[in-house]
Amino acid sequence: MATAELAEPLTSNAESLKIALCGYRSNPFSGGQGVYIKYLSRALARLGHQVDVISGEPYPQLDAGVNLVPLPGLNLYAAENHLTALRPQHLTSATDLFEWASMATGGFPEPYTFGRRLQAHLARHRSRYDVIHDNQCLASSLLNLQAQGFALTNTIHHPITWDRDIALAHASGFVERLGIRRWHHFLRMQKRVAQNLRHIVTVSESARRDIAQAFSIPQGRITVIPNGIDTDEFRPLPGVMRRPHQIITTASADQPLKGTQHLIPAIARLVGEFPDLKVVFIGRPKPGGKTERLIDATGLWPHIEVHTGISNAALVQLYAESSVCVVPSEYEGFGLPAGEAMACGVPVVSTDGGALPEVVGDAGVIVPAKSADALADGLADLLRNDTRRRALAEAGRTRVCEHFSWERAAERMTAHYRTVMR
Repeated sequence: MATAELAEPLTSNAESLKIALCGYRSNPFSGGQGVYIKYLSRALARLGHQVDVISGEPYPQLDAGVNLVPLPGLNLYAAENHLTALRPQHLTSATDLFEWASMATGGFPEPYTFGRRLQAHLARHRSRYDVIHDNQCLASSLLNLQAQGFALTNTIHHPITWDRDIALAHASGFVERLGIRRWHHFLRMQKRVAQNLRHIVTVSESARRDIAQAFSIPQGRITVIPNGIDTDEFRPLPGVMRRPHQIITTASADQPLKGTQHLIPAIARLVGEFPDLKVVFIGRPKPGGKTERLIDATGLWPHIEVHTGISNAALVQLYAESSVCVVPSEYEGFGLPAGEAMACGVPVVSTDGGALPEVVGDAGVIVPAKSADALADGLADLLRNDTRRRALAEAGRTRVCEHFSWERAAERMTAHYRTVMR
């Protein structure tokens, strides 16, 4: 088996670079890709680099030292009705028309259309950047940029084929499966592009193996640079009183990948022993979706508390109030929620889905994925054992501080950039 390249840290006398960090949607509330852009751009800027984040909507939240270059699309997810969102000015743009038509027929065009806009932008500003870093867009236009001689690298957090296959496994009928396949049609493009890219970065050994298999890429072509956790922002709050039976978790728009369908039955098992149990969801389940219907069927609404669009400070406060964090995902390319909870000194119950064991290590409870019973047993054991919760809370914070640093990630990424430029 080939061994992935692990980039070396930046030397202290290295010159600064002009970096374009590109994402088709980069708001941190949109998911892990937005979190990655926010913290990596900050860490690169603190190393002295000039960083432009080139992004479609919704736009990222960036530090003052990082420049945002907006490349607006139609932002159809923000429209009340996709069909009526087309405007007369869009009729003059083939890219806009394709984005609207694809969305109107159930597709997800943003990676492709952002790539077209990015290529047009860089054609006007070729000399501005030393290196172009794509954040899982994997659009056809990237191959054009590579052929034109741009120094180009690409982060793939995990193969979206996992999202598609898990969604198909949980689909309830032919029509739903057809919709899932239509939405994921962009994967054909991403696979073809990934196979022809010279430089790929991913965030874990698990993701490296899965990307290589899903996209038919030799593992040795993929550089592993783990994510960091901001341990200054995500930290314990000793003055905050923990609620003995409060569990915190992350919901993500009813994606089966995130495992909420296994967590709800696990919680239903626990409320008999812990009648005051409270589950704090970060992120709102899709209105009328499967998660809401499952909560309705189990009668768990009195035990559910939902928070959405909150600041990191508010999130850290909720971590501090919680006794356990649970990560029920069927698959994670890295697992930022687990790392952030550990940094906050919250003991974690996690599945073994994807890279989660690499993040949690022996500093948390790891149970088999796709098992409501395993989640219930792991949570019950921790809720009953205050001593073990305290020990895991301390071990988790220590592990994150020692192994997952955005500064270290930025140093390794800088060394990788220099390899790409050569």
